[in-house]
Amino acid sequence: METSITPEIVQEFKERMHITHSAEDSNLQRLLSFSYARIKSACGDFDIHNNLTGKELVYERTRYAYNDAVEYFEDNFLSQLHSFGLDNLGDDDA
Repeated sequence: METSITPEIVQEFKERMHITHSAEDSNLQRLLSFSYARIKSACGDFDIHNNLTGKELVYERTRYAYNDAVEYFEDNFLSQLHSFGLDNLGDDDA
């Protein structure tokens, strides 16, 4: 399976979460990959590098996963997920 989670994506997420060490980089890469796959499954394919709404949802889901609370993500972001999924249907270059 091809992953689009580059070291730059991991670094951007770490900055957002105020994580300054690299000890968890492989775990963060894995969590980001899982979140990206889940958001794509729910909302359709998109390029995480060019779609800011999709990237935001991946980061938010990863934040929940990182804090062992991923079961609350979909309930808390249901409106955003639906909106993104609908918007993403019309995007040919998602």
